[in-house]
Amino acid sequence: MARRRRPPRAGALTELPPLKIAGQIAALQALYYAASLVLFLFTALVAGSGFSFRLVFGWEAVRGDTTAGWMTAFVWLLDGGLCMAVALVVLITRSKLVPDFAFTVHFLHLVVTSLYTGRIPRNIMWWATMFASASLSAGLGVWGCQYRELQPVFFGGRRILGATPTAANQAADGEGADDAGLEGDEEMGFSRGRGRGRGRDGAGEYEMAQMEPTR
Repeated sequence: MARRRRPPRAGALTELPPLKIAGQIAALQALYYAASLVLFLFTALVAGSGFSFRLVFGWEAVRGDTTAGWMTAFVWLLDGGLCMAVALVVLITRSKLVPDFAFTVHFLHLVVTSLYTGRIPRNIMWWATMFASASLSAGLGVWGCQYRELQPVFFGGRRILGATPTAANQAADGEGADDAGLEGDEEMGFSRGRGRGRGRDGAGEYEMAQMEPTR
């Protein structure tokens, strides 16, 4: 007997479409290299040194035995760590997907660097910088997405999601609700603990009479 297939969950096929993922990766990669170009160009102008695309697509400049090498590593941390974290929060928005996109961007940078230089990076400082950059962008991106997810949501001027009110506010709200309930009952024709009231239809008043016990 053929086993009955379970129907797919609603929205499962449209939750992570391949084209959307590819577009997000392409956008992140473009922002990654755009930010690195701006940062390295600014650093070269301030330092008075020449700018070269090998600073962006190469790995030889990231060294631990020179000041320029440490500065290059710091620029990569700013680009891949800080700038990418902001881009991940804006474009991805879901905290559980942030690490995958962060490490994918740095893996693609490894592929581009290897193709541009003709060999896999052999500098340990470069590997350490890229790993620190990917970890920093993933950590900051997850924190940023979770912080935004926990922010209160307002609809029609009232909070529908977010932090719960304090105990004092709850007590005040409870007292206000009781008072409003009493007033509402009186308006509707009911009276709590009183001997007089208005009829349900508001047509007249009635008075409760004491009933004598039967013998």
